Amino acid sequence: MPKKYYLKIIFLVLLLVLAGSGRDYLQASTIDELQQKIQANQDSIKKLDEEIAKYQKQLTQTGAEKASLNKEINILELSRKKLQTDITITQNKISTANLKIQNLSQGIKTTVEKISDNQSALAETLRQVNDQEKASFVQNLIDRETLAELWDDLNRYQNLNQQVDNLISVLRQDKKQLEGDKQQKETEKKQLSNFASQLTDQKKITEQTKQEKNTLLSATKNKEATYQQLLADRLKKRQQVEAELLRAESELKYTLNPSSLPKTGKGVLAWPLDKVIITQGFGNTQFAQTHYDGKGHNGVDFGAPIGTKIYATADGNVIGAGDTDLTCRGASYGRWVMIKHDNGLATIYGHLSVIKVTEGQRVTTGDLIAYSGNTGYTTGPHLHLSTIAGDAAKVGTLKSKVAGCGIYRIPIIPTNAYLNPLNYL
Repeated sequence: MPKKYYLKIIFLVLLLVLAGSGRDYLQASTIDELQQKIQANQDSIKKLDEEIAKYQKQLTQTGAEKASLNKEINILELSRKKLQTDITITQNKISTANLKIQNLSQGIKTTVEKISDNQSALAETLRQVNDQEKASFVQNLIDRETLAELWDDLNRYQNLNQQVDNLISVLRQDKKQLEGDKQQKETEKKQLSNFASQLTDQKKITEQTKQEKNTLLSATKNKEATYQQLLADRLKKRQQVEAELLRAESELKYTLNPSSLPKTGKGVLAWPLDKVIITQGFGNTQFAQTHYDGKGHNGVDFGAPIGTKIYATADGNVIGAGDTDLTCRGASYGRWVMIKHDNGLATIYGHLSVIKVTEGQRVTTGDLIAYSGNTGYTTGPHLHLSTIAGDAAKVGTLKSKVAGCGIYRIPIIPTNAYLNPLNYL
């Protein structure tokens, strides 16, 4: 190979390496800044999580107190503060996701430029190798004054081949990195969309909590005696509505077929919350004896501050969703969702604040279906979960004779179709 061509190749490769290194140095500064901002956001989220844990502890302590107007106001105020902190965390997560997308975009841009540079270097090197191969061994021997010069040319030729192998290896690595970064960027974009939706939900729940506090203060005129009367009226209405529902469910004829149900055991259903705190069990609990006339509790209650994410416990179809407060406020499930699962069971989720699914929708285990709340008849924010035999799961209408109530949609389930959720969770 002529010496001048060999020098050109060396110069070209050095030029590309130096240009790439300079660009990488400039990009590194930007990437470092993005990483610092991401870390700052994550540190802030950690501190906010600690603040939320404090509110949750206070809510648990307040929930154990005797029912009073002051307790109700404290729960609503603590819930509002927790929700505001939730919003701040979500905003930080949105900011972090945006920073990660910027970081990935910068990395993708740099990798694309490196690939372009290496492709150019590879093309030039291959051209020189091709030129070298065109010259015959005899011609090279004739053109060289000594055998040593020929061996030098052959060594340079071998070096060019090695450079080709190295460039191809680098290109493969860069392309693999590029594909990974692009996939990660799409994941971050999806996460960003989820955070944006979550932020909207949290703001909606916060506004609901604020309105509920104002309604309570207006109804009681901030007097404990008035609140206690309101509480007694709510309990009476709830007992009347439950009696109507129980009569309707008792009249349904149903024969439970054990072979249609999955075997009892842990993990048949997934937990509906990230953090599990059971506040009331299934059946003839102490609370049920005093509030349900000894009829028994048809599900399990989980302590959950307003705005807690509720997940589908198994794959299935949403066969009902509604809000009993629209026609009979404070007497039943409030906002509820019912899902018929593929495994032979069905589940009802009650006292929700925001419902995230619609009737007919297909869900998979762990999908977000709602946020917990304090709707319907409750003694504090919680999630009510009922588990029933799947073939008995139906939504019906109930015409209430209770004053202030009307016709509303609600799950109407044969009494012997209710199952203990804890046998499957």
